[in-house]
Amino acid sequence: MNRAWFRTITPIGALVIAGTSLAQAPAPAPSASESRGTVFHDSLFQQLVGDWTMTGAVKGQPVTYRMHAEWVLQHTFFRIEMQDAANPSQYQAMVYIGYDNVSDRFVAHWIDSFGGRFSETLGYGKRDGNTIAFEFDHPDAPFVTTFTREIDADGWRLEMKDHLADGSWRSFASWRLSPRRR
Repeated sequence: MNRAWFRTITPIGALVIAGTSLAQAPAPAPSASESRGTVFHDSLFQQLVGDWTMTGAVKGQPVTYRMHAEWVLQHTFFRIEMQDAANPSQYQAMVYIGYDNVSDRFVAHWIDSFGGRFSETLGYGKRDGNTIAFEFDHPDAPFVTTFTREIDADGWRLEMKDHLADGSWRSFASWRLSPRRR
């Protein structure tokens, strides 16, 4: 390379060349804490891991569902899969529950066979003993979904309530969860 070329470069030109070289250098890899979410542990949700039979009512009509719950995405979310036992199935849902340690609350992504309109709203919840209640502020009306661990009955209760125009709440659905026997 001709050394005279370097003497003809202006200080501005040198900065442009140096900047171009730096822009092509690879960015440092993110640390493990930056590239991953916070691991989510909760002793109450841990008791929900497994397969369950859900018996109860939706809008006053008796129903039976199957449910499976497990930790997913490197233990950053708790996933619940629900499907009614009708053939063909009339309802199916996947619920992803995470924990936001900045706002100190649970976050629920409820995705179901009702489609995008009802899946666009996140639910936020707090734990109170053996109960976690999620509030969903849907565009049509608020909705509350409550999971309660029934220690003495070796099961769970899942209740859903919707908010009516007159300000009252009504039961939308209610199930008793029992461990599913294989």
